[in-house]
Amino acid sequence: MEIQKLVAQIKRKKSFLCVGLDTDLEKIPPHLLQEEDPIFSFNKAIIDATHEFCVAYKPNIAFYEAYGLDGWKSLEKTMAYLNDKYPEQFTIADAKRGDIGNTSTRYAKAFFETLNFDAITVAPYMGKDSVEPFTAFENKHTIVLALTSNEGAYDFQTKIVEGTELYKTVLRTTTTYTNADRLMYVVGATKASYLKEIREIVPNSFLLVPGVGAQGGSLEEVCQYGMTQEIGLLVNSSRGIIYASDSTDFASAAGAKAKALQQAMEAQLKMYL
Repeated sequence: MEIQKLVAQIKRKKSFLCVGLDTDLEKIPPHLLQEEDPIFSFNKAIIDATHEFCVAYKPNIAFYEAYGLDGWKSLEKTMAYLNDKYPEQFTIADAKRGDIGNTSTRYAKAFFETLNFDAITVAPYMGKDSVEPFTAFENKHTIVLALTSNEGAYDFQTKIVEGTELYKTVLRTTTTYTNADRLMYVVGATKASYLKEIREIVPNSFLLVPGVGAQGGSLEEVCQYGMTQEIGLLVNSSRGIIYASDSTDFASAAGAKAKALQQAMEAQLKMYL
């Protein structure tokens, strides 16, 4: 997907919400376990209930790999449904892949071509030759892990190396890679105060921001420090939306949560744009 189409959708829907499809058979409503494909049945209902309030979906690949071939089939069906019925939605494979050369190329082909995702999350620890195979794909986007929302982020990402924090080195270095205009970055909402300095390094790149909702991140702070004239944000909520209810009303409950976030985002758009 061209980035302009994503921006146009954000402005039309007045939303920069990304819904994380972290579908766990141990958490979905029990009545769905009787379905032929419980994961896809759950995803389909969530998508149908939330699509008008969001601009992106982000399946976390671990929740599908965990179920082997059945999980991959559910993922394939979910992507086929999204691309067929809601082609305007930006789709992100939250796979956090990171390897070199041919291996990264094969990962890219798997998610960009076979499954037809628009974007994939990538770990940059192995450097340029682990990222550039992904950015070689036209109209596809590579989302580099920069400053994540988990507690262990402080183990490495904020350490001072040669006078600067490691995450800043990641940002500065990756902007020199081939097709760097196809890069986005993961910045956790629980690190919102860092966004001002991050924007000094990547002023125009889209940021994928997890951590609003269940992890306690502030939407207002994310917008204050991270929003650009082209919005430049995709704020993800997973558990807070998809597990809003564990009963037969799970889809409508998810829709209500997504709508509430969309309305909060609309208010922020009015304030900052």
